[in-house]
Amino acid sequence: MTPIIEVKGLSKKYKIGEAQPYLTLRDTLAGLFTHPFQKIKVGLQKDEFWALKDINFTVEPGEVVGIIGRNGAGKSTLLKILSRITPPTSGEVILRGRVGSLLEVGTGFHQELTGRENIFLNGAILGMSQQEIRKKFDEIITFAEVEKFIDTPVKHYSSGMYMRLAFSIAAHLDPDILIVDEVLAVGDAEFQEKCIGKMDQIAKKEGKTVLFVSHNSEAIRKLSHRCILVNQGKKEFEGTVTDTFQKYNEIQSNIDFRKSNRINNVGRRGSGTLKFTNIEILNTQNRKVFVFKPRDIVKFKVKYSVFKNVVGLNIIVYLSSTKAEKVILSEIRQELDSEIIMKGTKGELTINLNLSNLMPGEYNLKFWLGDRAALKQNIPTNYDYIDKLIRPICIEDELNTQNRTGLIVLPAQVIKNI
Repeated sequence: MTPIIEVKGLSKKYKIGEAQPYLTLRDTLAGLFTHPFQKIKVGLQKDEFWALKDINFTVEPGEVVGIIGRNGAGKSTLLKILSRITPPTSGEVILRGRVGSLLEVGTGFHQELTGRENIFLNGAILGMSQQEIRKKFDEIITFAEVEKFIDTPVKHYSSGMYMRLAFSIAAHLDPDILIVDEVLAVGDAEFQEKCIGKMDQIAKKEGKTVLFVSHNSEAIRKLSHRCILVNQGKKEFEGTVTDTFQKYNEIQSNIDFRKSNRINNVGRRGSGTLKFTNIEILNTQNRKVFVFKPRDIVKFKVKYSVFKNVVGLNIIVYLSSTKAEKVILSEIRQELDSEIIMKGTKGELTINLNLSNLMPGEYNLKFWLGDRAALKQNIPTNYDYIDKLIRPICIEDELNTQNRTGLIVLPAQVIKNI
């Protein structure tokens, strides 16, 4: 079977920092006479870097391929090249079919045009006739849930409305190849599920090809036949979803936890008078991992320092689902010391969390450390709060629970009356 996507030796170079002065032919020739023995500088300058370097892969018709990697790894650059938004520096991309792409919010939209006009504009860019677009029009606006605002200029849309319409256009205008970058980053949980369902339908029922980037490992696992791991602009690994995530977790552990000695890779706020100095996520074998199996025990190894005398010290760990970020599923609260803790004190503790009652999925962690006043009187005196730790932990779906709803598994017994 002929691949629908072929990527051969793909590289992309960007210039950063101050621009190099532009030299005309006249400047160059003059320089040869004034400095005849000076070498002409060629090659990579210090203000240049390779966003992608020698990427090679193929995708077969009907495949769903997930692309994963850390922020800045080169994933979005790769999709922009595949979508013909930016050209490669070297290499070749062969696309055998019509491409529909949804990259960052607003790509392909004209701000002054209405939603209706943008639908026809995007259809025309894809080479569709007005008659073809009209056949899909009602489906597009119904899926996007923007019927009331379809004749409003999109510059007045919220980011959620913008993304819903953009995804709906890309998914409904009959692309042979659908390229999606972080569609699950915007919008509510219900619409995110609709997007996943639509991509699944496009691949399985319509036999189209889907290539997508997401930090939502649950979505990648549900949809993808295989994955490609991009790291520092290179293809680090390609294989099954499970194997690729295992490789990704190894890389994440090596990088993120070196940084976490200063906890500078997280969102945090606090008084600065006491601080978390290290937080590690471990399994029962004391390996640094992010992916766990149902019924596993997660170990949080926490270190902290006190830089001012405080009265009473408490720690709280919050657990929430990435599907419902504002809903706290669990709160672990513990008083570490009820007396005065002296300046210069350093502490270490381990928290064990049983995952038995959680459904497969991704869960965010928040950590709070504070004195008695900050906890009981809600006075922001001495505290440290980490509102998103590095990346979510993931519970694998071993029992095929994809069709089950909810976030928590409650023990129950069903008794049949005869």
